[in-house]
Amino acid sequence: MSVLLKLNEVETYIGQFHILQGVSFEVKQGSVTVLLGRNGAGKTTTLRTIMGLHPPAKGDVIYKGENIKKVPTFSIAKRGIGYVPEDQGIFAQLTVEENMKVAMKDEADETNERLEWILKLFPDLKKFWKKHGGLLSGGQKQMLSIARAYVNDNDLLLIDEPSKGLAPIVVDKVMESIMQMKEKTTIVLVEQNFYMASTIGDEFYIIDDGKTVKNGAMKILKEDESLRQKYLGIA
Repeated sequence: MSVLLKLNEVETYIGQFHILQGVSFEVKQGSVTVLLGRNGAGKTTTLRTIMGLHPPAKGDVIYKGENIKKVPTFSIAKRGIGYVPEDQGIFAQLTVEENMKVAMKDEADETNERLEWILKLFPDLKKFWKKHGGLLSGGQKQMLSIARAYVNDNDLLLIDEPSKGLAPIVVDKVMESIMQMKEKTTIVLVEQNFYMASTIGDEFYIIDDGKTVKNGAMKILKEDESLRQKYLGIA
């Protein structure tokens, strides 16, 4: 598989704080790459750096062979990277329909086909099509956030903590949806729920104190209890 995205020794500051201090990883086309680490390790900042929301001070962000570290966020999105932020980022005062229409780059047949597919995947969104985003449940908001990123023909999806704050039954639904999406696109996933991360993920990278410290096939991490305990605090 070819490498779709590569970060090389990326360092990022937020104000005076040196958050990323050497993050490197590769994302193979057609795979799910999971970024793991304790709270505050720099996982969310890594995704925001890729999207140009926190441009890196050092290092390179290579997407499809192009260094995008100085490219503005809207241009990065146009290049085919979708982003599902940790806080979902939906428009509370717009309906589900309006949220989707705002996210759609065009209304070509292919886009409408993707919309129909995702409404079958998330029937609640079709059911509450005319309901304001702010009135949806937490799980429905997460579904809407994922749907908005997926509706366009993106080659890469960055998904940040999709299970956060959701009931277990909703987590199962979100996990099932991402499993289906991985058949169609490449995904970088930040996720604290290790069962979800290890079920979906093909490759893992552990970020600790703003640096990449371990990586490999997900099956290796599933079998290495001492590694999970050391860096993730889970047995």
